[in-house]
Amino acid sequence: MAWVMLAIAGIMETCWAIGLKYSDGFTKIIPSTLTIIAMIISVYLLAKATQTLPIGTAYTVWVGIGAAGASILGIILFKEPVTLARMIFLVLLLFSIIGLKVTSGAN
Repeated sequence: MAWVMLAIAGIMETCWAIGLKYSDGFTKIIPSTLTIIAMIISVYLLAKATQTLPIGTAYTVWVGIGAAGASILGIILFKEPVTLARMIFLVLLLFSIIGLKVTSGAN
């Protein structure tokens, strides 16, 4: 269950990272409110996951999911550049997240 909470926390981190862009520096009320809600949910679920998972693994996976998700959605939503190098590093990041899960020793 900790891994499920951590995955959802990472997805929520992606949501609040993208929400920052839509909130326009917290000047737009609805995107700002949704961003803050996503932040609270993300950190809460991370905290719950760390009750079971090692902090180093949990935090790194959480950040990795958020970073990968924000990068992918940045490409899709904001037309950020797609380069071979960027795609290679995103794949490496995803492999790192999977590797930490597999080698963590926690179920």
